[in-house]
Amino acid sequence: MKNNLNIISSDLIKKLFHRSILVLCSILALSSAQNNAKAQQKNSIPAITYENISYGDHPNQVIDFRRADVDNPAPLVVFIHGGGFTGGSHDKIDNKAVQQYLDAGIHHASVEYRFLKHADFPAAHEDCVRALQFIRSKSKDWGIDKNRIAGYGGSAGAQLVAYLAWGNDFADPKSEDPISRESSRLKAVAMWGGQSTLDLDWWAQNIPGYKREFHNKKENARKDLSLIEKRALLNEISVINHITADDPPTFMSYGMNPNDPIPSNWKRARGWAIHHVNFGIAMEEKLKQNGVTVYLNYPKSPKKFKDQTSFLIHHLKK
Repeated sequence: MKNNLNIISSDLIKKLFHRSILVLCSILALSSAQNNAKAQQKNSIPAITYENISYGDHPNQVIDFRRADVDNPAPLVVFIHGGGFTGGSHDKIDNKAVQQYLDAGIHHASVEYRFLKHADFPAAHEDCVRALQFIRSKSKDWGIDKNRIAGYGGSAGAQLVAYLAWGNDFADPKSEDPISRESSRLKAVAMWGGQSTLDLDWWAQNIPGYKREFHNKKENARKDLSLIEKRALLNEISVINHITADDPPTFMSYGMNPNDPIPSNWKRARGWAIHHVNFGIAMEEKLKQNGVTVYLNYPKSPKKFKDQTSFLIHHLKK
C-alpha cells in the first residue's frame, strides 16, 4: 500500500511538473510574441497610399504619399532627403516620425529629385518647387488642406525645404498649366544640419575645421556659365539670401555646440564641419532681424520644441 502511494505521488509530481513546463512555455511564447509584435510595430514602415507618383519626366521626379486616417482635408508634411545633391533616397524615411504625423492626422509626402549627375544646379531646386506645386494640385483627390503644408529635411534636403519656405512664390496665376498656378511656399519649415550658403569662401572663413579638400574641386563646376552667371546662380541657391519678413516659422537643429572641439578623425571632422551649427547661427540671426519666428536647437541650447516632429505638428494643428 505504501509503495502504491509512492507511485501515485511520483506520477502526480511528474504530471504537475510537465504541466508547469507547458504553462511556462506558453507564457514565454506569449511574452515573446508580444515583444516581437511591439518590435515590429516600432520598426514597421507606414503603408504608402500612392507610391512613386511622377511629377515630371525624369525617373527621379517621383513622390510617395501616405494618407492619414481622416475624413476632412488635412495638413501635410513634405520630406526632402539629403545627400549632398549626389545621392540619398526619398525611401529613407524616419518611420517613427512619419507614424507620429499620421497619428496626429497629418498626411506625409516624400520627394525625390534629380542629382548633380543628372542635371546641374538649380535642377534639384526646380524639381522641389514643381513637386510641391504638383502636390497642391492633387489636394482635392488626396484630401490635403493646401493652406497647411510644411516641409522638413536634412543637409541638402534642409537647403531645399528652406528654398521653398523662404524663396519667392513660383505660382504663376496666368499660366495655362494648372500645376504652375499653385503656390510653392510652406506654412512652416524644419531643418537639421542645414547649410546657409553654398559659397565655400564663407565656409572657410566661418566654419571651424572646414578645409577645401573636404569638397572635390570639380563638384558643381558649371563650365557653360560666365563668372557673373556663376555668382548669380550661387546667390540664388544660397538660402540665406532669400530670408524676408514674410517667411514662415522655422526650426533648425544641429548636433554640436558652437564651441565644441573639432573631431580629430578626418571623416568625422568633414561631416561635423559640413553640418556645423554656425550655419544655423547665421540663419537664425537674419531670421530674427526680419522678425521671423525661429528656434535653433543644439545639445546645450534651451529648447521649446524637442525635435522637428513636435514643432511641425504644433504649427500644422494649432
